[in-house]
Amino acid sequence: MSATFVEAFRQSGSDPSDSDWLGWLKRELAPTRARKIRTAIIAVAAVVCVIISMALQVPELAFTAYMAFFISKESKLAMIITGVGGLIGVTIAIGATLLLYKFSYGHPELRIPGMAIVLFLGMYLSRALVIGPLGFIIGFVVAVSQSVGEEVPSPELLLRGLLWLWVAIAYGVGLTVVLNLLFLPDVPSEASHPKPKSLFVPDAFTNPGHVHFALFTIVFLMPHMETIASLVVVVACVAAIAGWAAAGSERISYGGLQIAFAFFYSVFQGYAPDTDLDNVRNRVVEILFGLLVTGLVFQYIWPERARQRNSK
Repeated sequence: MSATFVEAFRQSGSDPSDSDWLGWLKRELAPTRARKIRTAIIAVAAVVCVIISMALQVPELAFTAYMAFFISKESKLAMIITGVGGLIGVTIAIGATLLLYKFSYGHPELRIPGMAIVLFLGMYLSRALVIGPLGFIIGFVVAVSQSVGEEVPSPELLLRGLLWLWVAIAYGVGLTVVLNLLFLPDVPSEASHPKPKSLFVPDAFTNPGHVHFALFTIVFLMPHMETIASLVVVVACVAAIAGWAAAGSERISYGGLQIAFAFFYSVFQGYAPDTDLDNVRNRVVEILFGLLVTGLVFQYIWPERARQRNSK
């Protein structure tokens, strides 16, 4: 039995007995009016992002659609803080990665240490700053952008790609903020402040559900999708499922974020149907390896529990 899962039960006042797993899952996935609204907003935002990016051929669609999950929060205040932090973070990150490339383009032996330093700063800021997403976005965007340096044939194309990455993330953030401001119900002021959240859900390393969504889709559905309309149906369904989990408590919301990230990152590999399972395999391995390394670090090297953070 996972120690983290037991900790989650203790914090929620539930009995962590094996016979209560199903009851716990039902309570975590129980429908509420707020959850239905948040799920609908997330699904609509993801679908609109897909339609716009496919129609205008905006690159990096996976990151655009994922912003619907990353930015959506339980209250307008928390969502605005996250959105502002995201926009500031991606702007700083693009500037930082351009500065790094000035010294490291064509020199991977310099770029890798530079990535490590920026990632450290980004992760530190995600904990040290009130607007945590600012630090997270910085580290995430720098890691993604620095990892493709050897694949781009010229500095001009690299600059163009980085600027498009800013556009892809920024307009996804802006669209999600607008939809939440329009349709997310107001909540009492005392509930407006987001609570500290755990980084992982208990089954983050054992539940293959987020991978299955991408693989079933790739093999059986994508070969028959030749229009945006058919793609929108699948995106809406998966976004609704992932959004329902993401709109839950911190004990299950991260599972929804992983479902969405694995699906978007695996499926959106261009502007046409793609059934190449090698790309899916590589992306899934990347995701699982990252989760494994991070989990080992926080479990054994620097262990920390939600109860310990809340008591500080």
